[in-house]
Amino acid sequence: MPESNPHSPPETGSPAAGPSGPDDRNQRYWFHILAQNTPAARNLHAAKLVDKAWQQGDRVCIVCDSARHAEELDDLLWNFSPDAFIPHSVVPDSATACSDPVGILLCPPVAEDWDTVIILSATLPADADRFKRLALVAHNDPAVLDQARSHFKQLRALGIEPRVHDQRKR
Repeated sequence: MPESNPHSPPETGSPAAGPSGPDDRNQRYWFHILAQNTPAARNLHAAKLVDKAWQQGDRVCIVCDSARHAEELDDLLWNFSPDAFIPHSVVPDSATACSDPVGILLCPPVAEDWDTVIILSATLPADADRFKRLALVAHNDPAVLDQARSHFKQLRALGIEPRVHDQRKR
């Protein structure tokens, strides 16, 4: 399976890419399994994906489960690059609109609002097959990997075969 270069963020797709068939559809879904076993490594990887997709002109969101995790991601995005910052905001619930190009969501994303969706949450959105691009990121921890396997099975049930970038095989 294709793997990402450890020195650059893994591909998240091209903003110009559009759905044209089942194979193209599967190329819009990525599954990143990190060699590291820490939540901090997972957050950093997600931030790299956010930066790359945002630089390509995408509206990007990261979906997480807790206000504490959202705060960690918020701090990381504010300090991610010494040259510039990634404009973002935390979205605590579905009633709160996000006017920034990047959102840290504590609620399910709406497919029409986001070009790239990065999942760090325990729950895969029910309409995951409607997103333009979706990346799931798991660090090498047994509980997180079990959760990731569940997400993978859910995507397969939706007819999606995500591309796997398994950095543990290096």
